[in-house]
Amino acid sequence: MKVGTKSVIGGAHCFLLHPFFVALGWKKLFGFPWDPRLWAAFALHDAGYVSRRDLDGIEGEGHVVLGARIMGALFGPAWEDECLRHSRYWSRRMGLPISRLCLADKMAFALTPAWLYLPMARWTGELQEYMLRSRERQAGDNGFTADEELLVRSEVPKEWLRGLQSYTLRWVERHRDQWTAFGDEHVPANETQALRLR
Repeated sequence: MKVGTKSVIGGAHCFLLHPFFVALGWKKLFGFPWDPRLWAAFALHDAGYVSRRDLDGIEGEGHVVLGARIMGALFGPAWEDECLRHSRYWSRRMGLPISRLCLADKMAFALTPAWLYLPMARWTGELQEYMLRSRERQAGDNGFTADEELLVRSEVPKEWLRGLQSYTLRWVERHRDQWTAFGDEHVPANETQALRLR
């Protein structure tokens, strides 16, 4: 079984748990997610990890497309756009701003307790990939505090997680007002309309 499938079944993107942490992240950032379409986005945004051989590599970064297509078919292009832009790396590669779902998804990672996250990520084999990739990707990032950088470079998974969660919380706070909304809603960052991808 491929690591992406394992992640969705019982790992960091577990379909039974991860959507609830994303909802909690959304609540902390934007208030309670009353719109049922948000709950669909929380459940579907990572569906594209199924059958992926990696999670943070080139293949894994394309995971955004499946959930976005489903959301687009169900609820229209604005919801497709919201899901497409939930990945920082995908958004950067496409030259697009992140979505609110991106912030809630990152917050979900930071809110997931170590006693739950680490065993799930170990079981799937994704923990090793995440530890390696986070060091590579964050190298030279001036956003780390000295303590976070030491923790992220640690070989001890609990320390690594503590450092990356701390960094992620601060990243979310720094980017909290830089998302663009779906539909015709107000966009605090620069007052532009949401981009549509077809």
